Amino acid sequence: MDPIDLRSDTVTRPGAEMRQVMASAEVGDDVWGEDPTVNRLQERVAQRLGFEAALFVPSGTMGNQLALAAQSRPGDQLVCHADSHVQRYEGGAPAALSGLQVATVTTGDGNLPWERIEPLLGDPDDPHSAPPALVALENTHNRCGGRVLDEEITERTLREAHRRKLRVHLDGARLWNAAVARGVEPAAVARGFDSVSVCFSKGLGAPAGSILASSAEVILRARRLRKRWGGGMRQVGILAAACEFALDHNFERLDRDHDHARSLAEGIEHPELRLAAAPQTNIVLFEVEGDRDSSAIAARFEEAGLRVSTFGPRRIRMVTHLGIDETDCDRALEIVRRVGREGPTPGRGR
Repeated sequence: MDPIDLRSDTVTRPGAEMRQVMASAEVGDDVWGEDPTVNRLQERVAQRLGFEAALFVPSGTMGNQLALAAQSRPGDQLVCHADSHVQRYEGGAPAALSGLQVATVTTGDGNLPWERIEPLLGDPDDPHSAPPALVALENTHNRCGGRVLDEEITERTLREAHRRKLRVHLDGARLWNAAVARGVEPAAVARGFDSVSVCFSKGLGAPAGSILASSAEVILRARRLRKRWGGGMRQVGILAAACEFALDHNFERLDRDHDHARSLAEGIEHPELRLAAAPQTNIVLFEVEGDRDSSAIAARFEEAGLRVSTFGPRRIRMVTHLGIDETDCDRALEIVRRVGREGPTPGRGR
């Protein structure tokens, strides 16, 4: 029997219908702007998110970094969450690619209240300081357990940042999950931001692809940077077709993933695990209690047929997705219970 894979929603695979759509996609040279499927996807997503223009890119990391580079100059300051994807999982790209000085805020829920941002901002008139240029938020917030950003906090941050003439980017890799959790259209989650990146290869289940949406001016600069960074692809309508299929068929069903996450959160029985917070979307975080290490517990789960990921030595993450159904959730719960009954995890403590 195949293992149950809850490591991430990036492990989804295209089904037969999606593969058929990809095989029959109308294509052209996208670097020359001639791929009709890519052009249609870009126009469609820009409209759905409430922006002038959009650009198809290979990954969410490229979408985020294009947004930062296109709206700043080397030596500028970026403020973001200390556990955000742009800070922790993009290879130091803000500094390496855009020359940005990064200041971080730590909160338990992923929100960036303005009162936490403002004291970090450099003085734009002081030559000793990096001039503040950008704020980046993440919705939903991965390392905070798929949390949906608070609307009031976000609106105030947007308002005050724009008053200070700062640009605000949203890493919306899981914006689709945030929209479903709030019961709103994606444009409502993206409203007020200067740029937004969204991903198709997580909850929506496409094999690859992200979109950066912004003003026509920013997208023009991002297109030039995409070419410079090697992100220009040719007959990429094959991937864009999968993304269109994902939007048409897999957006509305995201609430099932959220339901499955709640089932896992409510049903887990293991003496060394404690739920970190009730899940809002498709990510469930557990704190490791006692003196065990999360990697040792994850290894025991994998031996029993359940794959999970870890966030450092004290946290375990489970992520539901379109490859997981109710039967898989029941199996996962049984594996966790069985491993828990076998006694404390062997091996070193912390």
